[in-house]
Amino acid sequence: MKAPSHRQAGQPAGWTGFARSFVVSAAALGLAVIGFVAAIDPYGLRAAPGRPPGPILDANQRLSYPQIARGGPFDAAVFGTSTARLLDPQALDAAFGVRFANLAMNAATPDEQTRLATLFLARRPIRAVLFGLDATWCSADPPARTANAFPDWLYADRAPGDVLRQVNLRSVTTAVRTGLADLGLARSRIRGDGYAVFTPPDEHYDLGRAQAHIRAGTVDATADDRLDAPMPALTRLDDLLGRLPAEALKVVAFMPVHAAAQGPPDSAAGRRAEACKARTAMIGKRRGAVVVDFRLISPLTTRDENYWDALHYRLPVAARLVSDLKAAVATGRDAPDGVYRVLTHP
Repeated sequence: MKAPSHRQAGQPAGWTGFARSFVVSAAALGLAVIGFVAAIDPYGLRAAPGRPPGPILDANQRLSYPQIARGGPFDAAVFGTSTARLLDPQALDAAFGVRFANLAMNAATPDEQTRLATLFLARRPIRAVLFGLDATWCSADPPARTANAFPDWLYADRAPGDVLRQVNLRSVTTAVRTGLADLGLARSRIRGDGYAVFTPPDEHYDLGRAQAHIRAGTVDATADDRLDAPMPALTRLDDLLGRLPAEALKVVAFMPVHAAAQGPPDSAAGRRAEACKARTAMIGKRRGAVVVDFRLISPLTTRDENYWDALHYRLPVAARLVSDLKAAVATGRDAPDGVYRVLTHP
């Protein structure tokens, strides 16, 4: 029998060596990536009141806000959806003498808001909380989650496997950007207190386009408009308010969407909204909260120039809301011009 050539005899050993080198290299690279992401900590797993989060480079609020809830110097927070997102924490700080974070998330469901609020409340002494309410809090069947990814593990107590959970292409990219920001070579996408202006620049405002968006957001009647339909999310609100210290400032505000998105007061939607406000006022009275209603047919909500669309007001309106909230808390009286009502005041 003919002996195998030197090339044929060495081929298996060569492939074995290559495979071994490939596996070792891949494992080393994987460990390096895990170590890099863990060291940069792009989602603030190590954040705590004494250890604030680093720069926020991921624009997805559901990924970014847990680190603000865990860390930073805050003793107050805003929770809600995009209708509360333009309330500037620095203006709220000046109005109420506390340190606010704005943790309102675009399209956040009551369940998502509750998860974030629970994380925030568990981490620090609380001096003030502002809940900005939208129609979903009055819904008979509010959705548990939006279409946006909601990472439950980021809202729970830290577990050893969390370092591995956050390792994916998105987190690696975010970690690289965070590292660049630490070196002064990139800027945070969201301010450290959670604030960001998500609407277009005000100098680009187009009234005609805004009016088209407002008309597209006109409210339609739904099964939720029945007065006897339940409002389960308000139970969550009641529970959250009950967790707060008695001395903390508790403010619940129905946010001022355009009149087109409210429905006429004598409609099924309007009557349902009033029933929801009445139930919320009862909760507020029991929990020592100030409940303020901006969701009215008022000079603010009927003026198209105040809105980008049926839900989102412009920056000057946001500044006015802070001033109005300060007045409502201080006086307990309705606005002279009818922009808000104080439904309950301790």
